[in-house]
Amino acid sequence: MPDLFPLNDAVTVLTGAASGIGRSLALSLAREGCHLALGDCNAEGLNSTAVQARARGVRVSEYLFDVADPAAVARWPTAVLAQHGRVSVLINCAGVAMAGSFDELSVEEIEWLFAIDFWAPVRLMKAFLPALRQEKAAQIVNISSVFGLVGFPGQSAYSASKFALRGITECFRHELELSNSSVGLTLVHPGGVRTNIAKNARIAGAVDKSQFAAKAAAFVKSLRMPPEQAAERIVKGIKLREKRILVGGDALVIDRIQRLRPTSYLTTISKLLPKEK
Repeated sequence: MPDLFPLNDAVTVLTGAASGIGRSLALSLAREGCHLALGDCNAEGLNSTAVQARARGVRVSEYLFDVADPAAVARWPTAVLAQHGRVSVLINCAGVAMAGSFDELSVEEIEWLFAIDFWAPVRLMKAFLPALRQEKAAQIVNISSVFGLVGFPGQSAYSASKFALRGITECFRHELELSNSSVGLTLVHPGGVRTNIAKNARIAGAVDKSQFAAKAAAFVKSLRMPPEQAAERIVKGIKLREKRILVGGDALVIDRIQRLRPTSYLTTISKLLPKEK
């Protein structure tokens, strides 16, 4: 069995820490003895996560900012290093969703989502890479989605951003490996995790709201895995330095269907989803 990545006394930078998978990751890492630099734009949720993590005896710093703000991202490494002295893990978990087909979405709406779901992880990797390279072993973890494996109607912007994140992550991982870097890269594809990302999703201005409610309710019904369970699987993968993590049985099934039916997977996957009422 390979040596486990040492999370005890490590320092993890984590975005999206105020709720959902991000909060559960923070608490799971704290149980491993990992110190935390937590970021989010939700002050109340961020503070609640930090308080719970500190109760587990680790050092926790809080940074209230918007990951879509390039200047705020550029300033963050200096603040984290001043507080913690080092960075050994970066987890890009912050994300938003946008409901709407390609026809319904404006370019501005797609750009808004990409600023958070794609450009923020790219900028954060660039910003923290010098600190990560100072470690004997370091790990970057990018949270994609099953919608980074398949394209699904009504998820044009979200799926595009997750495919883009998958692409740049896989390319960068190969480049790190070819250079014998001490920095590893993990790409995570969660399935239906029971968080509020779908409930809080923005709706494209051109979407027919009267037709949207039933579809949204059916989609939310398909989100079954508790975020705590998803976080435990991701933390296990970090310790093993896994390159790719499929979170949940549905993610495994979707991945298999896509491989077997790369141009017709939608018909099969649609049969597995709860029906509208």
